[in-house]
Amino acid sequence: MSAEEALAGAVLAAVGAGLGDSVNDVFDGPAVKATAPWVELGPLIAADWSTKDKAGREVRLVLTVRDRADRPARTHVLAAGVGSAVEGVARDLDGWRIASIVFVRARVIGERPGEWAATVEYQVRMIAA
Repeated sequence: MSAEEALAGAVLAAVGAGLGDSVNDVFDGPAVKATAPWVELGPLIAADWSTKDKAGREVRLVLTVRDRADRPARTHVLAAGVGSAVEGVARDLDGWRIASIVFVRARVIGERPGEWAATVEYQVRMIAA
């Protein structure tokens, strides 16, 4: 299994478990049909992070919380929950070991009146187990 596949599966499971009933679903990519609030995992951007004798990857991941409400208060809470879930991902994955998980940035924007999107971005460095 590739580093990206292992990480995506672990992150989706962790976010789903961490947020539980607070969101209606967690999607691997843009949701075709969903009821707010939900979370989407965006495309993963991977770069080589190998050592002399082990394969490695540096992966950037972005999760987006989509919500509909008059104010963004719930969106902020859900974004914080996404961050906690990502930071709590198990370090040992299928064939890979996470060396570090680093928060990069987060923001909440109003896309249209009553529609909010919170993006949470992380840099994850992994080494082959």
